[in-house]
Amino acid sequence: MAHCLVYFCVIPSFLGVLIAEITMIFRALKDMNASVLGFGCWAVGGTWNDTEDQTSIRTMRKAVGLGINFFDVAPVYGLGHAETLLGEALKTFERDQLYIATKCGLVWNNPERAVKNNLTKASIIEEVDQSLERLQTEYIDVLQCHWPDPHTPIEETAEGLRAVVESGKVRHLGVSNFSLKMTKELMQHCELATYQGLYNLLEPNATHYHNIPLSYRSRDEIIPLCEEHDLKYLPYSPLMQGLLAGTFKASGNFDQNDDRANNPKLNSPLLEQYLGCADELKAYAEKASMPLAHLAMGWLMAQDAVGPIITGAYQEWQVKENIEVTTRSYDADLLTGAEGIVAKWALS
Repeated sequence: MAHCLVYFCVIPSFLGVLIAEITMIFRALKDMNASVLGFGCWAVGGTWNDTEDQTSIRTMRKAVGLGINFFDVAPVYGLGHAETLLGEALKTFERDQLYIATKCGLVWNNPERAVKNNLTKASIIEEVDQSLERLQTEYIDVLQCHWPDPHTPIEETAEGLRAVVESGKVRHLGVSNFSLKMTKELMQHCELATYQGLYNLLEPNATHYHNIPLSYRSRDEIIPLCEEHDLKYLPYSPLMQGLLAGTFKASGNFDQNDDRANNPKLNSPLLEQYLGCADELKAYAEKASMPLAHLAMGWLMAQDAVGPIITGAYQEWQVKENIEVTTRSYDADLLTGAEGIVAKWALS
């Protein structure tokens, strides 16, 4: 595991007091110089507890001020709402200084407004135009296929992806939640820049997500693929939807209106097992004088193929806490010890 070097500088304030100014770490993502921490916009779509639109907008603007330049969103987050808020939040900044990644392939254009898979060429082209309008921008930096579409041939999906790139509306392409086989098949038709999947300290090779079976194993299959083909792995749920923040209790962490209520790992009886491992990791992190969240994020940052890490936030203090992870260096022995704790619990 590569050692992650973190830099920061100290500057005097106008009051003559020394203030630590964090210098963001950046990772080369094709022709982009992307912050190692990205901003994940699922929560700001309004389907997590305690979100409020104007607070979310201020939080996204705060993220830019703290050095985050990569924002990950999807049309399905709040059925267009997250993209709309992101567009509003970023419209006052220089567009060429920021990178916006969104997705395609999950649509709700039916009377029931039920979300369905659709990676046909026509749908991809239509979705991109809709996203551009909501995001108030002329181009998307990374367009990712959100989930595989079992009803559409890879060749047709590739035609749609190439079409939006050739139109100038999309700069780079990626996939999310694709199997290793499907990813390699698409790579025969399109150049990919990113792979986004479920990946965190507690779920390095997860077999399911929100009761959805996963056809890939992140650490064993996809990380090696990224290393071989110059892709960046964008891990979603880096803190396991808040569990690795170290504040979860045995119950009462959110109500049934929160999307996390649909994650069986965060609800009884599975929660007891995951919370037990997280509590042991928290004690381990505290011995190293750091919060559990820093240990979990440091484990991801130390992997060269990883980044931007899709960190969620919907309040300004959460962004500040996320950013603080870049002020530390993470010893390889510390991270190996954390992996040993997780292995002992035999989670899946």
